[in-house]
Amino acid sequence: MPLATIVHLDADAFFVSVELALRPELRGRKVAVGGRQRGIISSASYEARAVGVYTPMPTQRALKVCPDLILLPHEGDYGGVSRRMFDLCETLTPFVQRNSIDEGYLDLGACGIKTAAEVETTVRGLQQRIWDELTIPVSMGIATNRLVAQIASKAHKPRGFVVVPPGGEAAYLAPLDIGVMPGVGKVTAPKLRARGIERVGDVLALSESEAAAIFGDDWRAFRDQCAGRDERVVEVERDDAKSYSQQETFGRDITDRAEIVAIAKGMIDHLMPKIRQDGKRVRTLTLKVRYGDFTQASAGQSLPGASDLESAFYGLVEPLLKTAWRERRALRLISVKFSGVDDSPEQLGIFNQIDEKRRRLAGLVDQLNARTGGDAVRHGHQLEAGASGRRKPKRTLAG
Repeated sequence: MPLATIVHLDADAFFVSVELALRPELRGRKVAVGGRQRGIISSASYEARAVGVYTPMPTQRALKVCPDLILLPHEGDYGGVSRRMFDLCETLTPFVQRNSIDEGYLDLGACGIKTAAEVETTVRGLQQRIWDELTIPVSMGIATNRLVAQIASKAHKPRGFVVVPPGGEAAYLAPLDIGVMPGVGKVTAPKLRARGIERVGDVLALSESEAAAIFGDDWRAFRDQCAGRDERVVEVERDDAKSYSQQETFGRDITDRAEIVAIAKGMIDHLMPKIRQDGKRVRTLTLKVRYGDFTQASAGQSLPGASDLESAFYGLVEPLLKTAWRERRALRLISVKFSGVDDSPEQLGIFNQIDEKRRRLAGLVDQLNARTGGDAVRHGHQLEAGASGRRKPKRTLAG
């Protein structure tokens, strides 16, 4: 039976959490984010929710329900925090679906993970890392498919962590309130309860004729959902602004670690001029390996700040390769991917003069290589990677 490797991440009270990261002294208090005049509540802390404040309640009503509510304006960098949160996800797997600013899916199935315990340890580590680096609490659901993972992540918020084992999907869903199912909202749920359908498992107890009478032509699909079946895959965005990647499939399987490191650094050298040309900087490097039997694994890491310099990422290559290449079998393919793309102006700092000198030098190298077809100036690791006479790697830019 396959492992449960689909993860749903759901940030807890995201807008409030972003604001509390800026105002940690307000943690544990009744806090909401919204407009004071003719506005609505866009996010409320769980302390505020406990006394009846919800989204999207009109602000004036919320202040009547909770007179001591601390109302904060929208000041946080919500988009930036969201990007950094999902960039951290991409350090585990390139298969990340960003559903919205505060929730998404990860597929760990191609990351070389072998046991359920390793899946759980990996996801708990990600949950803790998001808190440590961003001070954003998130809830995690792990299952064999997106539907069950999403329901599980929302079951014990905040900071929930639920694992639904393979084969246990229907049993997990059966006792839950029917309102947890997609499409069953505040209008539909009371109507179903009036007909005796209070729990998800009640749907499975209906005869076919009863289900058809209640749910119409879509009864089979809904019953499949109530049984925990979902065929949807994690859909990775292919947006020019999201990532830069490159891969090489070898003519022969290789095992030489130094050669593989040199190839990966060479890919960085090929991608970074395009990133500079686009006026971008990147934060996250993900390295993927594939074996001769087409199984694959990946690992990634983010820098503290985005960069457009090759040297900023060279030091990540060997540690990432060590993590991804756990099975020291011969490799058929290697790829690198840059994500966490940032086009905002770089902040001035004490070390920027050094980086600016490196950037000017890199720009001159870019110009020389552009005039001569790309090989006028080469790094030492590129010479090592090319010593065996292999072709240049296939380049896949911005996607």
